[in-house]
Amino acid sequence: MKSINPATGEEIATHQEMTKAQIDTALDRAATTFATWRETPIAERTTLLSALADAYHDHRDRLARMATMEMGKTLKSALAEVDKCVAAFRHYAKEGPAMLEGGSIALASGGKADLVWLPIGPVLAVMPWNFPYWQVVRFLAPCILAGNVGLLKHASNVQGVAALMQDMMGAAGAPDGLFQNLPIRSNAVADVIADDRVAAVTLTGSEGAGRAVAEQAGKALKKVVLELGGSDPFIIMPSADLDAAVEQAVTARIQNTGQSCICGKRMIVHADIYDEFLERYAAAMAAVKPGDPFAAESDMGPLSSAEQRQTVLDQIDKITAAGATLIGGESMPGPGAYIRAGILTDVPVDPALMGEEIFGPIAMLFKAKDMDDAIAIANAIPFGLGSSVWTEEPEEEERFVRDVQAGMTAVNQMLASAPEAPFGGVKRSGHGRELGPFGLHEFMNLKSVYRK
Repeated sequence: MKSINPATGEEIATHQEMTKAQIDTALDRAATTFATWRETPIAERTTLLSALADAYHDHRDRLARMATMEMGKTLKSALAEVDKCVAAFRHYAKEGPAMLEGGSIALASGGKADLVWLPIGPVLAVMPWNFPYWQVVRFLAPCILAGNVGLLKHASNVQGVAALMQDMMGAAGAPDGLFQNLPIRSNAVADVIADDRVAAVTLTGSEGAGRAVAEQAGKALKKVVLELGGSDPFIIMPSADLDAAVEQAVTARIQNTGQSCICGKRMIVHADIYDEFLERYAAAMAAVKPGDPFAAESDMGPLSSAEQRQTVLDQIDKITAAGATLIGGESMPGPGAYIRAGILTDVPVDPALMGEEIFGPIAMLFKAKDMDDAIAIANAIPFGLGSSVWTEEPEEEERFVRDVQAGMTAVNQMLASAPEAPFGGVKRSGHGRELGPFGLHEFMNLKSVYRK
């Protein structure tokens, strides 16, 4: 597995893929560790989470630089990602014990049922490269708190990040086998899921990957949580603060060079303000400075790879061939996988085109006649992860929250995940939730204990 710096095209390192025998040893280690970790007092689990927060904080520059080198995000973005991981570890360390309180239910027939949260075993996480620390930590922190153990199948281009995450467990004093990086490819995942030593699986990735993992988990009758992305609507109504909406619409498309599941991708603008929004948005996007991700003046770095840039360019070609117009969005010359921020206008209201999740700094722009039309455009695709709505009218806000088909809605702000709140989508954007108490409980056994 090769790590390639997408800003230069140069090879950083080569990582050895695990053999079947090594995978078997890792699964044995996970099962052995679970047998003791499941009985570890909650206070010791939260102490480890605090130690992990300290380790990530102490090594934040080292961690961030590896992410920037391997997948191209700006260093300031990588540092912010590490800080978010620190916050997640601290959140579960502080609030975790309360989340594990089950409570009791009085029975009409007499007696009661006490509710007890118990761990289920080793959980396999199949994770992507776009937020290589955060995607893992939002599974790992609740996994540790629950009394489970973690197995990571990370993207092949961020194996340096995966190895550092393994190092952080050692720095925090975690038991051997509590979290293991498995440098394996996708064709080895099915056998790991099917193995009796693995209790469940969580995946963040493409719809195709989600279908494959869900099928494999279904055959093994194991719990699965899926976060499969989407093409999130960003709806702007006439009452909105247009200055803030334009600023956040730019950030939504250039953050992480547009490689984020929940940042708005389809800007749906009311006809009364469409022309003004487009003029201001086009100027702001044209001013975005791509460049060296280690340079403070760069607004965004390269895409994660030359292959990812070509994917985005192919998507642009497909959409413009259907009648859309591209403003900006040019591929940049040189060795790096750079592309300029851009806007696609006049995109046909076609689910096949609008459902294209452009994982790059390219926005699709739509004109809506009214609120009903905006909701119809928003819901016209088979995905429903996040959404952002901009209005100062309470009736409009209530309607958008109720009728926009998404697992999450941000009001007058860009959507962002937080350790405290459940994260996940509806329709083909997946099922289940991460983060908050709900993400913790996804991989726990809620046992009812009947008493007189």
